[in-house]
Amino acid sequence: MKVALINSRQDKAGVNIRHHIEELLDTGRWQEQERSYTFIEVEERLIHAEHVDDRADADLVIFLSRHSSVRPVPVLTVHVTGNFRTAEVGGTPRTLAPAATEMMQATLRMLSRHCPEGYRVSYEVTHHGPTELSHPSFFVEIGSTEKEWTDQAAGRAVAESVLSASPVNPVPLIGFGGTHYAARQTEISLRSRGAFGHIAHTREIATLDEELVRAMVEKSGAVAAYIDRKALDRVELGNLAALLKRLAVLRLSESEIMALGHLSWDTYRNVRGMAEQISPDTRCYIHDLQGEGTLVTVRIDPVLLGETVKSGEPDLIQHLDKLPLVHLSTQENRLLPDFITYERHSSRIINDLNTLCVKIIRNKEITATEKDTLIIHKVRFDPHKARELGVPPGPSYKHLAEGQAVRANDRVITPDMVSSCSEIKIHIPGLEKYS
Repeated sequence: MKVALINSRQDKAGVNIRHHIEELLDTGRWQEQERSYTFIEVEERLIHAEHVDDRADADLVIFLSRHSSVRPVPVLTVHVTGNFRTAEVGGTPRTLAPAATEMMQATLRMLSRHCPEGYRVSYEVTHHGPTELSHPSFFVEIGSTEKEWTDQAAGRAVAESVLSASPVNPVPLIGFGGTHYAARQTEISLRSRGAFGHIAHTREIATLDEELVRAMVEKSGAVAAYIDRKALDRVELGNLAALLKRLAVLRLSESEIMALGHLSWDTYRNVRGMAEQISPDTRCYIHDLQGEGTLVTVRIDPVLLGETVKSGEPDLIQHLDKLPLVHLSTQENRLLPDFITYERHSSRIINDLNTLCVKIIRNKEITATEKDTLIIHKVRFDPHKARELGVPPGPSYKHLAEGQAVRANDRVITPDMVSSCSEIKIHIPGLEKYS
């Protein structure tokens, strides 16, 4: 891969970073990389360096730059260039540059590893020029005052990050919502396969149209979109969701991105397609499903799953991480009884799921077994019985529900006096095999 590294002569941070990259390359430590580096230095500010990449024989362009802020903090950032509205800080209005999405995420991760004490790392939203570029590119910056721009430790940290960045199975995304430093998108990229190209600040959301969103997708090479829901009001969220749906842009929640697992994107899309057939707007969570195979659905008894969720949903989710499957849930995170796996795992998965559910229920509930039927005995506090015995609503109800006796009308009322019993029977083929 041919990499062009561009800095401005008047930019102290860019000069600092370039110096350390050249110094590191001189050590020979990076000779085994399948990369070559070309340095280009310009006189003007980088935000006005339109078409500068035409001077480079490169596959990737990285701008080495300073970051300024009205609220200066020590920070190392990455971002791609473009303007969603006017061009107040270089570039062309309503124009986005091609994003080196995967390398930008890899650099962000390395910045997090090499970051000097006192600095933080972050994406920035798309917000300035140059926009007239033909190569995938991104800015890597030191902020936010001259003290940081000339900090040798920061310059070396960025240099190390640029040279050592290597994408690891990323999923390219576009992002919507948040402040200038794109906090949620940064956290997602540092903890998952989600790699962001163009990110639109909350203030840009109301002005976005199909043309701009389509450009975000195309210029980022994105396969899906993420919305920082808490950063948008209900109207903005509804309009943006409708816009993405019209453009057939898949939308992933933060939890779905975190749970992408190790699947290829094509396999994940097939999983999503199967999930949509089961229930529209279903969320998918990948567990220990890896490699390739023929995807199939397996279904367990809905009542068994429901009782397991009541008894110990966290335990259930934790143990699912060890199984080669995808669990599905509604938008409200209610688990569905349908699971997706590879055909070669299907028999094992049904047995493992039944065993897991039975084990969790038996650990938390009073149960009995009759052949292939699991019987769950439910003992619950009955407020109607408590009222009949003269127990006033309030703390006494809480004590009785927790198994403590109370006094009412000069009588001791025990929990069994105000309890109701019921049975739930669930037929599970092969139950006698489950321990």
